[in-house]
Amino acid sequence: SWNLDNQRVLKVQSWRGKTFIDIREYYEKDGKQLPGKKGISLNSTQWNKLKSIISEVDEALEAI
Repeated sequence: SWNLDNQRVLKVQSWRGKTFIDIREYYEKDGKQLPGKKGISLNSTQWNKLKSIISEVDEALEAI
């Protein structure tokens, strides 16, 4: 897993025989970090599409 900030974590997980890239918001309870409801799970096709448009997203960010 990779921490994106103090509340958001990216994980590669397998569920029901499929692999997902999960970006989820976490919260703390009783000293433990637990996954919240807010987040997104991408399959490998969606993940590859996201990777392919990163430069376009960067350009849009610079234009703002």
